[in-house]
Amino acid sequence: MASLLLIQPRAEDIAGQPILRPLPSAKCRSVGPFVFFDHMLEQAYPPGSGMNINSHPHIGLSTLTYLFTGELQHKDSLGSDQHVRPGDVSWMTAGRAVAHVERTPEALRRTGSRLHGLQVWLALPQELEEGEPSYSHHPAASLPRSEAMGVQITLIAGSGFCLESPVPIHSPTLYAELKLQAGASLLIPAEQRERALYLIDGEARLEDDELPLHSLAVLPEGEELLLSACGECHLALIGGEPLGPRRMFWNFVASDPALLEQAKQRWASGDWPQVPGESQRIELPSRT
Repeated sequence: MASLLLIQPRAEDIAGQPILRPLPSAKCRSVGPFVFFDHMLEQAYPPGSGMNINSHPHIGLSTLTYLFTGELQHKDSLGSDQHVRPGDVSWMTAGRAVAHVERTPEALRRTGSRLHGLQVWLALPQELEEGEPSYSHHPAASLPRSEAMGVQITLIAGSGFCLESPVPIHSPTLYAELKLQAGASLLIPAEQRERALYLIDGEARLEDDELPLHSLAVLPEGEELLLSACGECHLALIGGEPLGPRRMFWNFVASDPALLEQAKQRWASGDWPQVPGESQRIELPSRT
């Protein structure tokens, strides 16, 4: 097996929620269409508090939120107002312009809650970067799963392992949640050109290499690799067909730098779709 590229995430704090972010990094800007990967570390919010990310903009990407624990309220400039619970997929495609809010629902702010999950961004194909925005919610029960010989696979988005998710992706994609019991193993196929594994919890090996906890292991192209559980473990597998170089500034992704400049000017001037009922917004950073 060729050497793994291991990416150590950088720690961030988003509105009081601790985050580990392995993508993008200087070593690896993307994996397939995935240009951004946030692990929302498990966090306990006491009564009277919660995560609250005010209205902010996006272009040129799709966001996918997937929770293990807790609940979030998603609101956007399309009029969506959706509670996202563990195992659900919250899928928003920004296209030319969308704004959204993510927060702990009011009922959980009163009682206290916990939050743990993943949020990823997928770049859009160039011909869709300035398309119409959209939002869809996919309950946990709608996602395909398989379970055999100590391995549970949930296909979050795209296709793989003879499963296909209902999430309306825009390019060849693989996004799966993997849970392995101690001693179980799973062959990671080479169907997707680019792939990476992120160890959320537990101990696992890929062929002869130990996978470090909370690191993104970018897999060599074209090789089928055996994933083995040293104990119970929980992982995310991402991959797909690369879409070519993308520029990023703050919450904006584009193949053309001119689109980033236009988005910055529009948000700064207030020329942007509004989230109904929301007056608080996050201002454009001076640099990022």
